[in-house]
Amino acid sequence: MTMHNILLEMLGRAFQLLFSVDPEILNITLLSLRVSGTAVFLGALIGVPTGMALGFRFGGKERLRRFISILPLLVIINTFMGLPPVVAGLVVYLLLAGSGPLGPLGLLYKPTAMIITQLIMVVPIITGITMSAVGSVEKAIREKALSLGATDRQAAWMVLSEARMGLLTAIIVAFGAAISEVGGIMITGGNIRWYTRTLTTAIVQEVNLGDFDKAITLGVILLSMAFAINFALTILQLRGIKR
Repeated sequence: MTMHNILLEMLGRAFQLLFSVDPEILNITLLSLRVSGTAVFLGALIGVPTGMALGFRFGGKERLRRFISILPLLVIINTFMGLPPVVAGLVVYLLLAGSGPLGPLGLLYKPTAMIITQLIMVVPIITGITMSAVGSVEKAIREKALSLGATDRQAAWMVLSEARMGLLTAIIVAFGAAISEVGGIMITGGNIRWYTRTLTTAIVQEVNLGDFDKAITLGVILLSMAFAINFALTILQLRGIKR
């Protein structure tokens, strides 16, 4: 049998497994969505207001002086936007381990530890993109609104309305980074079957075991999620442009 036929056969078995509604695959998929969705939701509660505040601070008059005043903070945010997931996982592991300061809470190797790990990753992403989105429209829109008699609050609302697509992009990018992360959550979650095994960690596990049918199935699910998210973003962006 040629390699081409082998690959086709593997894909065929993978799609059969995909539509068989395997309980374990369903459990893995739902856990991935729960962990990443929770991390992004909490990250948005922290990152969006922070990014908005920095965006307003960064824009407007005396832009350069304000930029210099918050330069150290911007460097920190940009650095953490590229934080390696395994580093985030290591930090959380050291905090939650038995001898760590938060060890008595008993959160290690639980979904909560995985959520904390992804939260550390997504907050800088949401903050940075939100700050950029708000800062890019703040000056022109805000000054125009104020010149027309709007209050500071009304002007701020207009800025947020103009930056809404940037805010949406921040959430989507953060979710994409979270759902595709593997190293950090493997360290803090332990990749425990039926408990802390997600799509990415399961793919690594199945490849190591040589079960490529299951690995491909999980990969198809993960890729489908990424496609659905980006498709939704594109539709929303097109609607925003039409408005």
